[in-house]
Amino acid sequence: MPLPQEYPSKPCKVAVLLWPYTTLPMRIPEGLKPLLDDGIIDDVRRQLKSGKEASVYVVSSGGEIRCAKVYKDMGQRSFQQRAQYQEGRKVRGSRQARAMAKSTRYGRKEQEEAWKNTEVDALYQLVAAGVRVPKPFGFFNGVLLMELVADGEGNSAPRLGEVELTPELARDYHRFLVVQVVRMLCVGLIHGDLSEFNVLLGAEGPVIIDLPQAVSAAGNNNAFAMLTRDVRNLTETLGRFAPDLLATDYAGEMWALYEKGELTPDSPLTGVFVKDETIPDVGEVMHAIDEAREEAIRRELGRQEAEPS
Repeated sequence: MPLPQEYPSKPCKVAVLLWPYTTLPMRIPEGLKPLLDDGIIDDVRRQLKSGKEASVYVVSSGGEIRCAKVYKDMGQRSFQQRAQYQEGRKVRGSRQARAMAKSTRYGRKEQEEAWKNTEVDALYQLVAAGVRVPKPFGFFNGVLLMELVADGEGNSAPRLGEVELTPELARDYHRFLVVQVVRMLCVGLIHGDLSEFNVLLGAEGPVIIDLPQAVSAAGNNNAFAMLTRDVRNLTETLGRFAPDLLATDYAGEMWALYEKGELTPDSPLTGVFVKDETIPDVGEVMHAIDEAREEAIRRELGRQEAEPS
């Protein structure tokens, strides 16, 4: 992959202008120094963004322009806010699980590591499943090295919420993103915080980013609610340009197929879903339970009679 035109062909240090005359090299973030020392990255070009949980930097690595996500250590309040996302996640062992449940100092450290590793694991899993997310290139000392999503001119790609779209393009993006959500669900994952702020418009179309809160579809009681929110956020954003999208319900449709074990990456979706509100016949249900119980008893008695005395 050639270097984008906005970057020089040789590594250099970015100078920050301090008015009126002084220039100083960019201060290297502490989290990136070990990667520089180990030769994993060659240079830090600039900061791309800074958020509550991580800062992202444009770096050069092996002659390629990539980005490095440096996670920030979070406090107790943030862990409490994350609780709904962490339900159903696997931990390394019983000791870690107990410490995390009690929120001890060791447990909070384990939660922090699990939070970071969730995004790394999700990216590798989703790339393998054909979901358009940034390609990861490794996780080093709490830093995720991954693909820099760029636009057609090699500049950092804009967010979905930063552009104006035609109705046709809005529908195309919506169709594409719904397919990405389906592919994620097919491997048992839900983004959990999908919106116009974490979809970038790269040279080849939308790219989904920011996955540390990815949710287990089968293991989290809030999974369907989060899936519904993800799809609704995308629909409302793109529905500003194509209002007909606002009448669709892809989340309900794909979840119904998922629960029946019938959802595939190629499942044809219509965006129309009618919830089954039929009141179950309690008597019929109890009758079926009684029959199943009696059948189990008959089988157990038959097994006991067949055993030699």
